[in-house]
Amino acid sequence: MKYTAIIALLAASEVAAYSIPTRRDIRTLGQRSVVSNNGPAKKVGSSLKMEDFGLFKNSGIGFEDLWDGNEVISEVGLEKRLNQDGLRYRLNRTEKEADEVGRLMDLPGFTVNLPLIGETYLGPPKVASIWEALGFTATSNNEARQQEKLKAIEKARTASKGVKGGEGATIRAKWLDKYGYPRLVGSGGIFYADQLSTDKEPMGGFNMGKSGQMWPVPEVVKEGAYGGKKGWGMKKAGPAVDNLPKAKKV
Repeated sequence: MKYTAIIALLAASEVAAYSIPTRRDIRTLGQRSVVSNNGPAKKVGSSLKMEDFGLFKNSGIGFEDLWDGNEVISEVGLEKRLNQDGLRYRLNRTEKEADEVGRLMDLPGFTVNLPLIGETYLGPPKVASIWEALGFTATSNNEARQQEKLKAIEKARTASKGVKGGEGATIRAKWLDKYGYPRLVGSGGIFYADQLSTDKEPMGGFNMGKSGQMWPVPEVVKEGAYGGKKGWGMKKAGPAVDNLPKAKKV
């Protein structure tokens, strides 16, 4: 009985009736018909619109030129595009990962045809546990994302070009001598490598070299954010993300 209400809520949230919107879909977004007992249906015209009236068609800056078929105007389209690279969207497993774990507790589901929404699946989501379904253990940090973070770190370390086409990683030693910090941002060193407990190896947490520890944390977090090889002890192990040589004792 404890799981009944939760599963009912999860079932109601499982909808598979979306597609990449067209221009017509966006024009009619928010519109609905109101049936009156005293006459024909009335159209409520309050809707979201983005219209160029075709004035900029084929110009390169028109609505269709910029957005027609583009996945970013559809959450479902964007999710499908990320899934092609093995990446998750909003903590949800990719379609392949979801199929691997199957439906929660192997519970049944069913498809109904709902007014306005259309064909809709009602049933348990494809997750490994009830805690993942509720979001407690859900994560976007799967294997594909961890690989992207490692690529970003390497790209930042070996950047050959900085802002406005300027000097890349080679300028960092000069900045360190002159200003006391290596100027990662201006030398092509912007990267996204947050340190998470689900990482298989330390990521370094934006090369911040954090120190100190208040609560017990997983070993991989220690290595990536405190005195480990990607924490403030990173210089002992060799070049960090800035690719500068290890620190010498004064």
